Amino acid sequence: MMDVIRCNMCGKELSVRNDILMEDAIIISKKWGYFSKKDGETHRICICEDCYDRLADSFAVPVQRDETAEYM
Repeated sequence: MMDVIRCNMCGKELSVRNDILMEDAIIISKKWGYFSKKDGETHRICICEDCYDRLADSFAVPVQRDETAEYM
């Protein structure tokens, strides 16, 4: 069980309690396939919300944003 996850961009420590990330972040896991130079590798990254905002602002095509009316 991990107590801390680090943002891959800035290195900030994101706390984890009882396997629950205590602040929001984007976590990406990508299993690379046949037509990539990384065939057979799985890459995992975590990006904190501040770094995500900076990264998303740099995209040539803006991020699609939808509002959630209710949380269940």
